[in-house]
Amino acid sequence: MKIERKYLAHYINADATGEAPVYVRLGQDLEEYAPELSAEVETKKNILGENAINISSYAKSGAVEPYYADKDDPLFQRLQAIIDGDLVLDRLQTDVVEVKLWEEAQAGKYPAIKEEAFIEVTSYGGDTTGYQIPFNIHYTGKKTEGQFDISTKTFTEGAGG
Repeated sequence: MKIERKYLAHYINADATGEAPVYVRLGQDLEEYAPELSAEVETKKNILGENAINISSYAKSGAVEPYYADKDDPLFQRLQAIIDGDLVLDRLQTDVVEVKLWEEAQAGKYPAIKEEAFIEVTSYGGDTTGYQIPFNIHYTGKKTEGQFDISTKTFTEGAGG
């Protein structure tokens, strides 16, 4: 059975304080969100004429565009703080939880994988349709398997990812 796109949910931690995660689901204005894996591929041909292919790593990133600002959205507040403060380095660090909603929930929790990431605001402003802040998410590859409760928007490390 084919899985509808809405069943792969992406929640980004919009908290800037480091106190408690504030997860916001990506997708309100997005028609597409598809993290690119950008594999590091090395191809060699040996003296026998055979090709050897080695894939050594991935540089995963995803573009969130458009993103329309909503003053009550914690993600907007985080993005605006990045713009206003010209934030760099660790102040851009967050995490993203990918939730597998096509799986069966156990006690209201779905299998999920949390991955450390960094936010890169690419521009801000936009046209007459509204204030836009497109941004990229750069994943580090540091993953934690667990479960995500979509009603409380909380991630629990351990069984289920």
